[in-house]
Amino acid sequence: MKKLDKKDISQDVFDLYDQYAHNQLTRRDFVDRLSAYAVGGLTLPALLDYIMPNYQDTIQVPEDDARLKTERITYNSPDGAGEMGAQLSRPVDHSGKLPGIVVVHENRGLNPHIADVGRRAALEGFITISPDALYPLGGYPGTDDEGREMQRKRDRDEMLEDFIAAFDYLKSHPECDGNIGVVGFCFGGWISNMMAVNIPDLKAAVPFYGGQPDASEVPDIQASLLLQYAGLDERVNAGWPAYEEALKANNKDYQVYIYPDTNHGFHNDTTPRYDEAAAKLAWQRTIDFFKEKLV
Repeated sequence: MKKLDKKDISQDVFDLYDQYAHNQLTRRDFVDRLSAYAVGGLTLPALLDYIMPNYQDTIQVPEDDARLKTERITYNSPDGAGEMGAQLSRPVDHSGKLPGIVVVHENRGLNPHIADVGRRAALEGFITISPDALYPLGGYPGTDDEGREMQRKRDRDEMLEDFIAAFDYLKSHPECDGNIGVVGFCFGGWISNMMAVNIPDLKAAVPFYGGQPDASEVPDIQASLLLQYAGLDERVNAGWPAYEEALKANNKDYQVYIYPDTNHGFHNDTTPRYDEAAAKLAWQRTIDFFKEKLV
């Protein structure tokens, strides 16, 4: 059987995966519905193998990369879980203090992809902290299915406090200059928006396809915003018009990019939702934005 290509897969398959990844379908229902698309020479196991994350072959910056000092740390989160775990990464060769970035995972804990993203950002000249919201439950369990189930057991607002505490940890870190931003994906995009609402000293926030705050919360935002959305992501994009109206009404500093013909998760290079051109452009915009704003 030939190697699968994205153009061979119906958009309905990506929509099904999005529902499954956001707890709107059980795994059994997902597999049952996916089987309808296993036609011709395409088997269900091959389709499942293609659509699910591949972490092993997609890491760009290994944890032991000699250019970085990367370690697992714990920090205090008194208004959240009490104690949190995270990856901390920064360049080995740097002079003076560094601007900081909080990197926020999706709805499944600190999986290998998001840890990799944290290291990618560190290579650009930042000290980055990538917390694991599953740490109080034992940490990312090794699979996204288990991770999603675990994260559902935690309170969303308590997790927000855990990421706010990560900002506080960076703020007081001796290698950080106090200029801090946040980037997050999906659930992490919502966290990024809400950190902008809740942290007056946050300099910049980059939510990727993240849920929006209520319009009543927008006046509290002091950070500059770079908002990145997937063109085919009707679920998340439905909240954008009201958010933009509130941002404009309150004269907030924001930029927005909506990448045509891309799916939710287009930056994640471990699944076929990945769009290489859009992901690279969005990431370069993210790094450029942080270099401009974190001063």
